[in-house]
Amino acid sequence: MKPTKVEGAIHWYGFFLSLTTAILWGILPVFLMLSLDIMDAVTITLYRFFVAGIFVFLLLLKTKSLPRLSALGRKKGIWLLIASLFLVVNYVANVKGLEYLNPESAQIVMQTAPFMLMLGGVVFFNERLSRMQICGVVILLFGLVLFFNDRLTDLFLSLDQFTTGVLIILFAAITWAAYALMQKPLLKVLTAKQLTLLIYIIGFCVLLPFSKVSQLLDMQMIHLLALLFCCANTIVAYGAFTEALNIWQAAKVSAVLATAPIFTFLSMLIAVAWLPQHFTASYLDYWAYIGAAVVVIGSALTALGRAKVA
Repeated sequence: MKPTKVEGAIHWYGFFLSLTTAILWGILPVFLMLSLDIMDAVTITLYRFFVAGIFVFLLLLKTKSLPRLSALGRKKGIWLLIASLFLVVNYVANVKGLEYLNPESAQIVMQTAPFMLMLGGVVFFNERLSRMQICGVVILLFGLVLFFNDRLTDLFLSLDQFTTGVLIILFAAITWAAYALMQKPLLKVLTAKQLTLLIYIIGFCVLLPFSKVSQLLDMQMIHLLALLFCCANTIVAYGAFTEALNIWQAAKVSAVLATAPIFTFLSMLIAVAWLPQHFTASYLDYWAYIGAAVVVIGSALTALGRAKVA
């Protein structure tokens, strides 16, 4: 049967929301790097949580759907705290990694997150990988080898700035996968927005003692605008991502999100051309570009393949 006009509209709307998220997440590292000129990773994350938390709070207040902690219970309350800590570490590690890696490399390494999530599904939910997922993982790993072809020796034999950056981003991918696995039982008693609000509040409280709030006063206009974009990006990108999951298949959403590195590469080209005083071009050979494309394909295949319950 041919899809109806309504189904077609939903399909394209879901694709648009997913692509919007991919673009925003793709260009985010460029603005984070600009903010890092003045502000440290922890403080940047604090402000992102603060602004996004206020927005979600007002949204839930308007619809009279603020979360009730009594609905959680002790066990899920502990799960909420642990899941929040995982996401806080993910946010900070993503930004911290940019102090050691260029945005392109960081985004490519972060594509291992779906692989980490799959492993978690196998270990904790007795899922079995489909052939497409296994194929996607192999392609993804091969793409990583191509992308880092000229740095493989440094990656495995030395602990320099490059290797440190890769390890930090890998750690960010692991903590994101851990958060994604832990949020499943929480979403049975909380809506996505309610869970997000509680995580922002917990994250803000955790980060505040380690933040340097006064760094905001040292920012020039360009840095302040970059930080404001990072805060707005947190709200819009996550909102589009959540809505896309509500109306479209999760596998398709994830496959579109796998294109985020493309927008990172494009945004860095623009940043180097427009703001050479703040950005320098990353040296990448032809094999690295081919590897990046292979990673995107592998990540998309990994997302499209459906795991089976054993």
